[in-house]
Amino acid sequence: MKKIFIVLFFFWTMLPHPQVQAALISKQQEINMGKDVAAQLENQYGLVHDDELQDRINRIGQNLVQYCGRKDLKYTFKVLNSQDVNAMACPGGFIYVFKGLIDLMPSDDELAGVIGHEIGHVVKRHTVHQVEKQLALSLLTIIAAAGSGDAGAGLVLATTTSQALMAGYSRHDEGEADAQGTDLTLQAGYNPYSIYITMCKLDDLSKEKNVPDYGIFASHPDTATRKMKALKALEPLHITPTVTLNANGSAIVKDTNWQFTFNNGIGSDKVEYRARLMAGAMYVLKQHRPIDETHFITADGDNYSDVYYENTRIVRIYPQDCPPGQNVSDYANVIATQLQQWAVTVNKTVTMNQQGGKAA
Repeated sequence: MKKIFIVLFFFWTMLPHPQVQAALISKQQEINMGKDVAAQLENQYGLVHDDELQDRINRIGQNLVQYCGRKDLKYTFKVLNSQDVNAMACPGGFIYVFKGLIDLMPSDDELAGVIGHEIGHVVKRHTVHQVEKQLALSLLTIIAAAGSGDAGAGLVLATTTSQALMAGYSRHDEGEADAQGTDLTLQAGYNPYSIYITMCKLDDLSKEKNVPDYGIFASHPDTATRKMKALKALEPLHITPTVTLNANGSAIVKDTNWQFTFNNGIGSDKVEYRARLMAGAMYVLKQHRPIDETHFITADGDNYSDVYYENTRIVRIYPQDCPPGQNVSDYANVIATQLQQWAVTVNKTVTMNQQGGKAA
């Protein structure tokens, strides 16, 4: 009787029922698969021995998963000791960022874009679905063996999972992960341009190395279309300040009568990316009005100075940005003062609108 049931169930799974295969691998089996692949990754690359960096990546990840549609997993976020520009989501919520990716995308907002995308793959069980397809005819046999305690079955599942991860995702899966990542970064309060900028930087690196779909994009097809969709998805937000890209290569961040111009790209941060990061950060501030103009501060680095509003970095100033005869520290203070004036105007506009008046 048991054999007859298995044969009938086998033929049932071969029929075109879209939701049938999703139930073939249970949540616990998914977690076990992920654990095995995670162990392989950590053994191959090792983890970065930097507690502060590991805590930072985990903090960003945990901030995002609070808003994800799948909270039945215990998510972990770790940094692998590799200069590859990559990130990877193993089944069961084991997510890894490679050190090389962090070097390319140093801000929390950019990293949130990548991590949110990887969380999207887990939420949608993309790798699990691929494993189910690859196992095909042998899937029921392996699951039956796993249920009987056969240690070899776990090895087969782990190997098949690794192969699925290396094979990459479909265009449809990538689109779903992009949408998930965008939603998560927005809900968690990160810069709305996060995913767009990460896509642009990875595309830049691909062109620089003359390797199509380099690194993390090796499995992420159709970059140009995805960048366009990322910006399109933000249109309903009506983000202000606006960003204007000029023919001379500069970019202007503008909000009513306030504006700031970027003339220089720095390293992998092109003029557009710097402008969008600033505009996105100011947009986030406006979602939590009133803005306290006394909370803008500056913090000097080795060769730059950051302007913050509380814990949110608004802009990083380099020597190339400074007017003649002015150092980065002094110029950052000038910009902080300008932002204070902007905040006063924003608060005044909100107050007038609430009172039914009309702002100047």
